[in-house]
Amino acid sequence: MSSSKQHRWVVGVLEDDPDQAGLVQIWLEKAGYEALLYANPAEFRRSLGHEAIDLLLLDWMLPNASGLEVLEWIRSAANPNLPVVFLTARASESDIVRGLEAGADDYVVKPPKQAELLARVAAVLRRRGAGEGDANGLLEVPPYVIDFTKRRVRLGGDDFDLTQREFDLASYLFRRHGRIVSREALLEQVWNLSPGLTTRTVDTHISRLRKKLALSGENGWKLTAVYQHGYRLEQA
Repeated sequence: MSSSKQHRWVVGVLEDDPDQAGLVQIWLEKAGYEALLYANPAEFRRSLGHEAIDLLLLDWMLPNASGLEVLEWIRSAANPNLPVVFLTARASESDIVRGLEAGADDYVVKPPKQAELLARVAAVLRRRGAGEGDANGLLEVPPYVIDFTKRRVRLGGDDFDLTQREFDLASYLFRRHGRIVSREALLEQVWNLSPGLTTRTVDTHISRLRKKLALSGENGWKLTAVYQHGYRLEQA
């Protein structure tokens, strides 16, 4: 993905340490990405009107606003579907959970290892830009159609308004319809979280997705909880 000739991914790096930013820029550009550096949140905000980025690497400790505040602004107003990966020295489990529950797609602890950072960037971009389905990037689970290219779920002629995380969760469940999917698998595969963490984020997202996609049986499918096992998307 990172060396694709059809599309050169643009990665923004919001990092106030110039040495760290410069090192990450070198790694990204050697891997085939275009890297855009931002020294502070204000500079990043100004750039969004005229620079299109495919993913943001975001430091937590920044001047004038924290990375968490930047992420919350992105998700609530600026670009709710922009993939964001924290790159930060904050390494406690509670911080990682806070970042991911706030909407980050992944979390890399400083000092980063080159191979790991590039692998995580590639994985997030792969989920964003390419999914499973037919040659046109479509998976049909009638009456639903999952469009991996446009990252949309359609019912009839209507598209559902889903966040990036909700789309990732929906596509994971539709690809495995009829099977029980454990909360641990969802934490690991959709959130990149350790399956042993205690968090209600899966349950909250499942409930929200059930309502948004009308998966209570009215359209032939229902998303149900399986006691002590997880969830199953099954025909009503």
